[in-house]
Amino acid sequence: MTQDHLDTTIFGEPGAQEPRRRRRQRQSKGKGRRLLTLVLAIVLVGGAAIAAVAVLKPFVSSIAGDGGSEAEDFAGPGEGEVAVTVKQGDSGEAIATALKSAGVVKTRTAYLEASAADPEQSAKIQAGTYTLKKGMKAIDAFTLLADPANRSVPRLTLPEGLWASEIIPRLSKSTGVPVAQYQAALKNPAALGLPQAAGGRVEGYLFPSSYEFDKGTPAAAQLKQMIALTLAELEKAGVQPEDYTRILTVASIIEGEVNGDADRAKVARVIENRLDDPNGPTIGRLQMDSTVHYIEQERGRAGTSDQARNSDSPYNTYKVKGLPPGPINNPGAASIEAAANPAEGPWFYFVAVNPSTGETKFAVTAAEHDVNVQEFNKWCSENKDKC
Repeated sequence: MTQDHLDTTIFGEPGAQEPRRRRRQRQSKGKGRRLLTLVLAIVLVGGAAIAAVAVLKPFVSSIAGDGGSEAEDFAGPGEGEVAVTVKQGDSGEAIATALKSAGVVKTRTAYLEASAADPEQSAKIQAGTYTLKKGMKAIDAFTLLADPANRSVPRLTLPEGLWASEIIPRLSKSTGVPVAQYQAALKNPAALGLPQAAGGRVEGYLFPSSYEFDKGTPAAAQLKQMIALTLAELEKAGVQPEDYTRILTVASIIEGEVNGDADRAKVARVIENRLDDPNGPTIGRLQMDSTVHYIEQERGRAGTSDQARNSDSPYNTYKVKGLPPGPINNPGAASIEAAANPAEGPWFYFVAVNPSTGETKFAVTAAEHDVNVQEFNKWCSENKDKC
């Protein structure tokens, strides 16, 4: 075998070896370019992702409600004063938003973390207005809110015996809710929890007490709470639902007639004795001045005039037998208890012989009562501006 043939057998045809080397070199270069392209693509994608994070971070943070993704906090202790109102039913999220909006805390997250760290105290935060500082540490703001002593809320005291026509304007003045909104709420008595036996009339069911309604608390929510307290008091006194309005009617008369708690149960007995005996001394008529005052919507004077007692109103118990159509005011707990549990006794009459002190005398017969009335008339002659 010649050398040329040997070369051909081992390396192929003469001249073929060189092109093969060039192909390998071209393939190597192609792989390198592809690798470089891949690396560049990765770099570009990574850069785009970083840029996207930088662009979207503020947007995402704004959705979360904070200026940053971390629970950034002020150094405190803060300065100035700012009022923050926590509304009834506000969640921790709502409180955090209010604090951040007022500039009290730097981020919502900082407050939420402070709140989550002490769920027991967080649950004690009550509705009301709190005075805080701008730039507080979140934990300091949380501690202040959790202390009821720092809470400020309008307090309205409604005394016993007011008419609904007097209560509504007082509520409106205290809370800033227009009278028209109370009137609108009263058109849906069932939504207020008013029992069907009330016949849609709220008189008698607005419980006299001290209330802490935030500014702007819906009229319906206020009325609903007051009615609920009245129903609770009736239940406490052992009154059955079907008797609610009757007992409140009697209680309202007691409230309108009596000053001292000691006499309430005795007045309740006088009312029941007159109702139980249509042939008795008053032939079933209650003859209560308080019901006539309700007709006239007038306060401040003892006794009634002949003209007022001649009214044809169904609330005029001097002419109409039995109870009036419903309560004549909004009675308190003592009068409700007395109406539900009258004292035992034979009395048919009573009169406040000294309306200034509330001194009241009871009688069984008309003759005994006349003597007591003379004592009342003597007081009136000495206090003409009050009779």
